[in-house]
Amino acid sequence: MAEQTHVLFVEDDDVIREATQLALERDGFVVTAMPDGLRGLAAFRADRPDIALLDVMVPGLDGVSLCRRIRDESTVPVIMLSARADSIDVVLGLEAGADDYVTKPFDGAVLVARIRAVLRRFGHALGPGRAAAPSGARAAGPAAGALVFGDLRVDTEGMEVRRSGRPVALTPTEMRLLLEFSTAPGTVFSRDRLLERVWDYGWGGDTRVVDVHVQRLRTKIGQDRIETVRGFGYKLKA
Repeated sequence: MAEQTHVLFVEDDDVIREATQLALERDGFVVTAMPDGLRGLAAFRADRPDIALLDVMVPGLDGVSLCRRIRDESTVPVIMLSARADSIDVVLGLEAGADDYVTKPFDGAVLVARIRAVLRRFGHALGPGRAAAPSGARAAGPAAGALVFGDLRVDTEGMEVRRSGRPVALTPTEMRLLLEFSTAPGTVFSRDRLLERVWDYGWGGDTRVVDVHVQRLRTKIGQDRIETVRGFGYKLKA
């Protein structure tokens, strides 16, 4: 997988940028490294990479704004890099459309593992923007591969969602999250379970990633569609 994976890496610190680029290239990734957001956006549009790693604090166009611009044009996976785990920038990056984040300083092996985890859940081998359905998804409604919940129709084969007949644009991570809920409507999913099933975390992760994505999904399919069960997690209303 890594041999054909093109990474856009935007980082203004010369030492971190060069060391990380070398580490990723040693693992077989093709890396385009840029020192600021404006050149990062130009490189994204020119090269159409498979994944983008964006530092939050870069000159010209900050990482959050760059993520938002990328998300306006593409569903390519985005990982934000932040110097502080408790920074509000982490949440802002996720709200802008990032799929995950990594805290600096980071170990090169950890970063590679997170990149590969993101690409796996995005169905990288199936092509850009494709998201694989989680195991256990079942057909329902009037057609095979269709999950129907009131005015919401989820096509698990075509990876499309419609609400009241109108298409709903979801990122691959949002799609996987919705599909996970759809496997058992009415069942409460803990944040840890969602991190494991949707984000492919075999280790503990930051549950803010789940909370922000649930909120983003709610704005697209209806605020009342996903219910918060305090102290336990979330469930899709049957």
